[in-house]
Amino acid sequence: MTLALLAGATLGAGLYCLVRLFVRPQPGVASLVARIDAGRRSLTGWTASGLQLSQNPGPTRPTPTDRLGERLEVLAAERGWQLHRIRSDLAVLNQPLGNLLAAKVLTGLALFLTGPAGWTVLVAFGTPVPFALPMIAALALGLLGFFLPDLALRSQATERRREFRRAVGIFLDLVAMNLAGGRGLPEAMLAASTVSDHWSVVRIRQALANARLLGLSPWEGLGALGEEIAVDELRDLSGALSLASDDGAKIRASLSARAATLRRRELAEAEGDAGEQSQSMLVAQMLICTAFLLFLGYPALAQLMLGTR
Repeated sequence: MTLALLAGATLGAGLYCLVRLFVRPQPGVASLVARIDAGRRSLTGWTASGLQLSQNPGPTRPTPTDRLGERLEVLAAERGWQLHRIRSDLAVLNQPLGNLLAAKVLTGLALFLTGPAGWTVLVAFGTPVPFALPMIAALALGLLGFFLPDLALRSQATERRREFRRAVGIFLDLVAMNLAGGRGLPEAMLAASTVSDHWSVVRIRQALANARLLGLSPWEGLGALGEEIAVDELRDLSGALSLASDDGAKIRASLSARAATLRRRELAEAEGDAGEQSQSMLVAQMLICTAFLLFLGYPALAQLMLGTR
């Protein structure tokens, strides 16, 4: 009885959420402003390197998944969903919000259907299973599938930010070298951003170009990029350059110090990752040794138990 009530309550809550998702609410002022801002962010173009353009030479026909993602993105914008952390993770990966929303819905639905499918197979083979059990399992699997793309996105974005921080350290060294050669700060930053077609350098170069077109300073463009992709090093760099933009010697020393700090941080993270991998290997070796000892001791233990009987 309790399982039936729980399944009914969960099903009713799911139907209510489904109705709330597709019924258009009466928007307020804050919702309208958030919708306009979300629509503006949705129209932001993505940055591609030369290698990516060579691999994808032209636009392709949208798939049903793409159309579903566009529809879900429109629904999210209409309801004023901010999703700040998800948007920053998608920005650093150059992926639209609609693809993630479509993946969440499709993965959750696929795992949700495994519960009824498994129950049908068991009933067909004559195994009696209460209906409430596969229903609860289907709901749990559906929730798991709904949040799995978020976990994958978080992991990929973390690795991508580490790679971007490494590129920022190299970029700062190049800017300091250009400053030592007698160039001004804007020219040094632009020259340092044209040395490579790596995706991180391309993002920096596009941020500097957009800042110039909008009449902003280069460090303000870097700060805006740091806000978009949630990289604190770019935001701190923007604040430091805005305070000391007139003193070339101090800027050069500050940039060199920041680059050295980023390298030391990267080295410390690499050493930490190596230590974690060593510990995991040690645990695996201990488990293998324990299993081998059990394998060796089982015949003697079995003979001893048979002898006592």
